[in-house]
Amino acid sequence: MSLLFFFYFAAVIVGTGILVVSLRNPVYSALSLLILFFHVAGLYVTLHAEFLAAVQVIVYAGAILVLYLFVVMLLSVKREDRYHGQLPVAGLLGVTVMTEAVLLFASRSGFAGAESSPAEPLAESAGNTETIGEVLYSTYLFPFEVASLILLVAMIGAIILAKRDLFEREQ
Repeated sequence: MSLLFFFYFAAVIVGTGILVVSLRNPVYSALSLLILFFHVAGLYVTLHAEFLAAVQVIVYAGAILVLYLFVVMLLSVKREDRYHGQLPVAGLLGVTVMTEAVLLFASRSGFAGAESSPAEPLAESAGNTETIGEVLYSTYLFPFEVASLILLVAMIGAIILAKRDLFEREQ
């Protein structure tokens, strides 16, 4: 059953990864990237790494994607400025990387090495998530709040700069 989940997550990750680099609209590209980040977090959950999944969603889907959208809003990238005639070189590099991946997979699957047993579950204790949460919201509460305030100020500043540029174009 876990193999089925792996192939589902892997297929969606590969598909949305292709959409991220192939879509012409930067907002649609960012939405594809969001789907990709959530499915990578799903892969982490299947590996019983719940903290990594939470960090994946918070840091990448939350912070990095919002940063990307702010840059797109501020720069207002035009389609003709964004794409150049680099399709033949990109295609050649893509075929090369895909060939290397297939050769690597073929060499690994043909190797008759020792069978590895799955890892033994660790003794139940306070998990990393609980420990980090307790430290973050007790010892490091003030730096955490200062970082969130700085991000809020940056977000408001980016919105004001984007709206100011919009009003200047209308006049």
